[in-house]
Amino acid sequence: MIALSLAEIARVVGGQTYDIPDPSVQVTGPVVIDSRKVTDGSLFAAFAGERVDGHDYAADVIAAGAAAVLASRPVGVPAIVVDDVQAALGALARTVVERLGATLVALTGSAGKTSTKDLIAQVLRRKAPTVFTPGSFNNEIGLPLTALSATDETRYLVLEMGARGLGHIRYLTDLTPPKIGVVLNVGTAHIGEFGGREQIAEAKGELVEALPAAEDGGTAILNADDPLVRAMTSRTKAKVLLFGEAADADVRAENVRLTENGQPSFSLRTPTGCSDVTLRLYGEHHVSNALAAAAVAHDLGMSVEEIALALSEAGTLSRWRMEVTERPDGVTVVNDAYNANPESMRAALRALAAMGRGRRTWAVLGQMAELGDEALAEHDAVGRLAVRLNVSKLVAVGGREASWLRLGAYNEGSWGEESVHVSDAQAAVDLLRSELRPGDVVLVKASRSVGLESVAQALLDSGIDAGADAR
Repeated sequence: MIALSLAEIARVVGGQTYDIPDPSVQVTGPVVIDSRKVTDGSLFAAFAGERVDGHDYAADVIAAGAAAVLASRPVGVPAIVVDDVQAALGALARTVVERLGATLVALTGSAGKTSTKDLIAQVLRRKAPTVFTPGSFNNEIGLPLTALSATDETRYLVLEMGARGLGHIRYLTDLTPPKIGVVLNVGTAHIGEFGGREQIAEAKGELVEALPAAEDGGTAILNADDPLVRAMTSRTKAKVLLFGEAADADVRAENVRLTENGQPSFSLRTPTGCSDVTLRLYGEHHVSNALAAAAVAHDLGMSVEEIALALSEAGTLSRWRMEVTERPDGVTVVNDAYNANPESMRAALRALAAMGRGRRTWAVLGQMAELGDEALAEHDAVGRLAVRLNVSKLVAVGGREASWLRLGAYNEGSWGEESVHVSDAQAAVDLLRSELRPGDVVLVKASRSVGLESVAQALLDSGIDAGADAR
């Protein structure tokens, strides 16, 4: 964080200081909510959760070097006490962003946010120091924490914004007002909470409504291939840049193809020229993500050659998102278990089909959460798609929703042993350990709550053992 004294912070957040001998002491370290991450000069924000109360760790964090605790009550050690710790964190983030003078890039969408954010960050940091959201730290607590990690050297701040209802993105843009806003797509993630795609579009569009006008430097970067996103042009006063494969997109992909490993290759065309890109990521869906990143970089003055090189060298920064690992025995494990919705599930299955040409392919899939009344139809559709893509074997893991995956595959024509429903992750691991052969490709994917990353890890651990035995 940029250096601020405890007195300044108390003034910004409207708090009272307690047990602080010297209010001029500066916070020079990060703002954290996990006591294990405290370093010298940190500010520890104490949240009272259902199982753990951060206030109970106040003495420990001061002993570990924290300058003070941001708390909702006095804790017997140096503290700034406020009525609402979350609101105070937001107010502090707003002040830091205003003082920084960095260009703030915000993005949202139903699918691909984290992958796209990682691409944008990897491209922009070639130009200047860049801070970006770690993982999916995209809510009312994670976003200000990311903003507060910026320093005086930071020139670009790339923030992912999630939403579970109307007004959520508007709240986040009030905390960290963006200059550039990117909307990737409008899908069915969280449709059970929103009620429909039109409501999701209404919520995602709050980002472009928050942008400065074109004459003040605001830019809205919108997906030309998604009608609900393209329609957001009418909701912003910012300059609009369209990305996609549509002929009228300002930043577009031409001659899209997949390598034999399933990695996308295309010609990137921007208003300044054309250059070839081959991504290190897997799956054709990453073309759209890369175009969004390219549009941001173009708007910030990077040449098409610089952008193409940066995209071609960019990798995966966040865990459990199409992580591809080949075991010593030749089995390839694709760990995409961080989260799942119908759009990302379909994209992952298509990537599996492309990667597995001439090989046996396994789709180990679990529940897609928060789909409401659409849950049966969407799980059924994913099961059917696995069959249409000629996935060798579908392993549906878990309860009712997993059975719907299996039912969809069966109704599409997957009879016999081409699809199976197992009760839990351990049952899936046992099945795979007994049946995998060298050269097989295994995709593991489900909503975060299912925890299927344990399946991927178990397979990788097995591979180490198998490789050792083979040697």
